[in-house]
Amino acid sequence: MEDTPTDVELKPDLTDDVALVTGATRGIGAEVAAGLTDLGATVYAGARDPDDVTAADQHAVRLDVTEDDEVRDAVDRIERERGALDVLVNNAGVFPRSGPLHEMDLDDFDRTTAVNLRGPVAVTKHALPLLTDGTGGRVVTLSSGLGQFTEGRMEGGYPAYRLSKVGVGGLTAYLDGEYGDQGLIANAVSPGWVRTDMGGDGAPRTPSKGAETPVWLARFAPGSPAGHLWKDRERIPW
Repeated sequence: MEDTPTDVELKPDLTDDVALVTGATRGIGAEVAAGLTDLGATVYAGARDPDDVTAADQHAVRLDVTEDDEVRDAVDRIERERGALDVLVNNAGVFPRSGPLHEMDLDDFDRTTAVNLRGPVAVTKHALPLLTDGTGGRVVTLSSGLGQFTEGRMEGGYPAYRLSKVGVGGLTAYLDGEYGDQGLIANAVSPGWVRTDMGGDGAPRTPSKGAETPVWLARFAPGSPAGHLWKDRERIPW
């Protein structure tokens, strides 16, 4: 891994910030939402069923990232109630288990890319006017080591998941190239193998550990590095 860059400046707290976290009801998403809340942010916790958001200090918002109307309504609500959005964490994801491509069910591919790639694209698209209204809006999108492709060989099954996360890398690089000059700070993060419904009971990391770097990226101050993939607060190759 590359050394942690010295040009990262962190906001000491997020007291004045508004954040939206997708898939915030369990696992890494719940931990990210809690971490941002602890830093003082006003957190909108996105959930397919808002009743699943039990944290009293968060604002539950109905948000299935595959439903365009719900995406628009969620962003419209934040604009109406707060007039700003400073942090977007694209966390919602699915992980169908399959062998190599010739064994993959195309329905699994369609569902996976709808949630893992189209979902972040749709949410970010609608959130961009708020995120770029000032300087230093942050987009943090959950990726995976299974989506790395520039070093080593990509093998071992899970093609739908892998390719969706390759797309997340492209989205992140595009956001930096297109909107970086407007002050947007877009990064992706590999949380590692985490004990969640997706990761399974055998994973070595806790959800709180998986949430550490996403929360850290959400604290990036204006002018911080962007357009990168991170793990454990270090840049790693795409």
